[in-house]
Amino acid sequence: MSTPTTPSVLFVCVHNAGRSQMAAAFLTHLAGDRVEVRSAGSAPADTVNPAVVDAMKEVGIDISAEVPKVLTTEAVQSSDVVITMGCGDTCPFFPGKRYLDWTLDDPAGQGVDAVRPIRDAIEQRINGLLTELGIDTAARSGTASRDAVEGS
Repeated sequence: MSTPTTPSVLFVCVHNAGRSQMAAAFLTHLAGDRVEVRSAGSAPADTVNPAVVDAMKEVGIDISAEVPKVLTTEAVQSSDVVITMGCGDTCPFFPGKRYLDWTLDDPAGQGVDAVRPIRDAIEQRINGLLTELGIDTAARSGTASRDAVEGS
């Protein structure tokens, strides 16, 4: 009897301090152990952007303990889907991998007010990715979407 494989997703941005951290946190939050999640940066920062940490806390996801990681060839090779977010040509290319490029504003140097729309756009894309991967998240609600409606 064969066991279904768990898909693996790698999120890559330049500093691994904002967009890729938020995407990895949303995917982990919504999919749990049904997806293997990685994030990395082509030139990682020393810490995750504090405004990004605050924006994620607003939707109940704590990424304050995360640390930016350097992009490795091994991380790309062991991922089924590689999602880049503004890292240009620095991501190694391997035939047979699925590559997506998400064009999103860079939260570097921005305050929480500027990070919120980026966070919400990432959550929407993560929900779409989960649908494409065939992972049902009906049991989990979209925290950012719900909070945005309740807060308006």
